[in-house]
Amino acid sequence: MLIRKMLINDYENIYELWVSCTGLGLNNLDDSKEGIRRFLERNPDSCFVAEDEEHGKIIGNILAGNDGRRGYIYHTAVNPMYRKQGIAAALVNTALEALRSIGIHKIALVVFEKNETGNEFWGKMGFIERKDIVYRNKALVEMERIDT
Repeated sequence: MLIRKMLINDYENIYELWVSCTGLGLNNLDDSKEGIRRFLERNPDSCFVAEDEEHGKIIGNILAGNDGRRGYIYHTAVNPMYRKQGIAAALVNTALEALRSIGIHKIALVVFEKNETGNEFWGKMGFIERKDIVYRNKALVEMERIDT
């Protein structure tokens, strides 16, 4: 397995990966090719893919970024056929080190409550569940949610 920085040319393979993973929340704007292009332009050094070098196939991905103060993880996905091999942990650790190297001290992420697999994974990775905050958002444009 090879972990490398994500490129916009990886988009079609990554989108296919995302759709294969249940519990990952996607939408037609932020997760479009143009939306991911903008994200990568702002965060070129903290988004990664895991490749199965033998088969030349992307088997995992993490989107991480920062606002200069906090780091954020947006999507982490591993092909269901490749799970339980440490791929997600390797992607997370690579992204965390990339964020740490630019001075980010704290990372946040959102996991859907019903995503049991994701919540179990993030707990094992040392991310605590916060009960003292209320997460809110507001869409500035209408978008279509794509359930996986």
